[in-house]
Amino acid sequence: MTIQRDSFTRPLIAAAMVVASTFAAVAQKAPVPTRVRGTIENADGDTLQVKSRSGEEVKLHIAPDARVVGVTRISLADIKVGSFVGATTVPGPDGGNNAVEVHVFPESMRGTGEGSRPYDLKPNSSMTNATVSESVIGNDGHTLLVKYKDGEKKVFVSDMTPVVTFVPGDKSELKAGAQVIAFMKQLPDGSFETDRVSVGRDGLTPPM
Repeated sequence: MTIQRDSFTRPLIAAAMVVASTFAAVAQKAPVPTRVRGTIENADGDTLQVKSRSGEEVKLHIAPDARVVGVTRISLADIKVGSFVGATTVPGPDGGNNAVEVHVFPESMRGTGEGSRPYDLKPNSSMTNATVSESVIGNDGHTLLVKYKDGEKKVFVSDMTPVVTFVPGDKSELKAGAQVIAFMKQLPDGSFETDRVSVGRDGLTPPM
């Protein structure tokens, strides 16, 4: 009886080990990135070769319906009460929310991604897309109260914080040397495709 029980349980143990190792492999697999920030090294037809800010080489196919937007500098004074903005923030030493960058959406993009969520620009950063309801001018910047559907947040924007907006762009801007943020997805064959690219104007590196 002991021999029969061992012969029955050993395959089960082996199978369980295979399942456990499979789950471990899945858990350890790095997530597929959803965006790449970097410099276009080569543009050949509908293919971009981008060198990311961290040094990786990424090859992207440009989708036929890809949207290209330009990113251009504006001033802190251009952030008005009623503006719909996106603010990347990190926790400040006083527990507040310090802006790393702010982008002001044009009216046609109002409501884009409204809300607040973790973001991958910096450690512990978050992205908040919301409407400015108050703006208090201080000696070294502005403190904004931004409100979105499920909440609100106070954001400090220093005089040195990059502030940008979006303008209509064109695929002709996707050329070697351009600084971009490309949103991408992995296709079934393992390659990457982008359907939305933000490109810096006048040598600007998109700060978001």
